[in-house]
Amino acid sequence: MNEETIKISASLDCANYLDLLSDIRKLEEGGVNMLHLDIMDGHFVPNYALGTNLLRKLRPQTSLLFDVHFMTSNPEVSIPIFADLGADIITFHVETTSRLHQMVSSIKNLGKKAGLALNPSTPPDILEYIFPYIDMVLVMTVDPGFVGQKFVPEVVKKVQIIKSLIDSRHLNIDIAVDGGIGEKTVPLLKKAGANVFIAGTSSIFSGKDEIEIAARKFRELCEKTY
Repeated sequence: MNEETIKISASLDCANYLDLLSDIRKLEEGGVNMLHLDIMDGHFVPNYALGTNLLRKLRPQTSLLFDVHFMTSNPEVSIPIFADLGADIITFHVETTSRLHQMVSSIKNLGKKAGLALNPSTPPDILEYIFPYIDMVLVMTVDPGFVGQKFVPEVVKKVQIIKSLIDSRHLNIDIAVDGGIGEKTVPLLKKAGANVFIAGTSSIFSGKDEIEIAARKFRELCEKTY
C-alpha cells in the first residue's frame, strides 16, 4: 500500500451542524480529501440524515470531493438528483437491489465515480462479477444508521478478502472503511488493505483536539506503515 493512495473522508454527520462551514474550512486545512455525506431514509436504516439542500449549499463553498453514501431503500430515485448537485463519488448498498450493473452504469453515465457498500454481515463474494465496473468498495465496520457504534472485528478479514480479489484481477479500486475508525482500528484495517478511511466520532470529531489538528493527526495515523 503506497502512502500516496491514502484518502481521508470526513463524515459531516459527525460535524457541528450549527457551524458546518467553519468545520469544513478546518477540515480543508487539516488535509482531508473528501467530505462524506450519509443519506438515510428511515427505512433501510432506522434514522434520517442530511439531504439535498445541504449539498446544494455546500458545493460552491469547497473544492473538496463529496463522497455521498446512500443508506436508502431506493437509491436509484435520488442518485440523479445528488449527481446534479455536485456529488463526486456515489455509493449505494448492494443489499438494496438485484440490478447492480444497471445502477452502477447509471452512476458512471452521469460522469461520477461509483461505489458499492456492504453491511458487516454481507459476504464479499457478491462483488465478484461487478468489480470491473466500480471505483470503490465501502466496507461498513458497524451496522449502519447511527454514529458511535461498536466496531465489528470480523470485517477485518472481509477487507483482506476484498483486497485479494481486487489484486488478483489487477484492478485499481479503493477500499473504504466506515464505523469506529480510529487509533485502534486503523492499523488493522490498513494492514488488511483499506486505503480510504472515513473519519467520525472515533477520530477527527472526537472532541479531544481542535478539528484541524485532529485531521492532521488522523492522516498521520493512516499514513503510518504497520
